[in-house]
Amino acid sequence: MPDHDASPAPLVASGLSAETFVVDDRVIACDGGDGGLGHPRVWLRIEHAQTFCPYCSRVYVLNKQARHDHGH
Repeated sequence: MPDHDASPAPLVASGLSAETFVVDDRVIACDGGDGGLGHPRVWLRIEHAQTFCPYCSRVYVLNKQARHDHGH
């Protein structure tokens, strides 16, 4: 049985699952990983608790211990 982390469940559309990353900053960059096989780097801002990348659907969840002003 695989281990499940205690991260909040991501918002998932159409039953598709996405990678979830817990981050400490409200502004993060996503390039899809995979080096040259990823996507153009985009900057994302977490307004509330989480956001997702419009290219690869990765979900970024703000760490509950992160300061509210991180990444202003």
